[in-house]
Amino acid sequence: MDLSVWARDLAKSLLAEPLPRRWTHSQGVAAKAGVLAEILGVDAELLWAAAMLHDIGYAPTLAVTGFHPLDGARYLRDHSAADERLVRLVANHSCAVLEAEERGLREQLEDEFPLLDHPALVDALAYCDMTTTPDGEPTTVDARLAEILGRYGLDSIVGRFIRRAEPELCAAVHRVEAQLTAVGE
Repeated sequence: MDLSVWARDLAKSLLAEPLPRRWTHSQGVAAKAGVLAEILGVDAELLWAAAMLHDIGYAPTLAVTGFHPLDGARYLRDHSAADERLVRLVANHSCAVLEAEERGLREQLEDEFPLLDHPALVDALAYCDMTTTPDGEPTTVDARLAEILGRYGLDSIVGRFIRRAEPELCAAVHRVEAQLTAVGE
């Protein structure tokens, strides 16, 4: 079975029934990843799989710490034959280390799943996540960040994290947009 089919089937089995909106978001993030194939080349399938799987840690059967990047990555590491790069992308998607710090889990995240030394892939996954609504529709990074803050509240763990991560998330999105523009020229 190829990586894309495996990732889609796994994400669907974990998210579709208990968390249909999260499943829809994951599908939208993966669709956005498909647009980046031209700029990522050989890593395009890896990005697509990470985009499809990035939120599996929300699945009720996987939620151990309550921090979805860590819970999802641990599941992939411990219960699948997932490539280490895929696991590390899931663990660290969208500046997760800053939320891990808010939750007192930064050391665990960094020790178990060091940030992947591939800035283009890290940026690409943040771009896909931060330009897709919870309903799987395209959006702007500013609208997505505002939606997250509105949903969780400014003083929540997620709200504090998003406000800290905003400059880097916006920069990642803008770097990918610049690459897309350059390819289109």
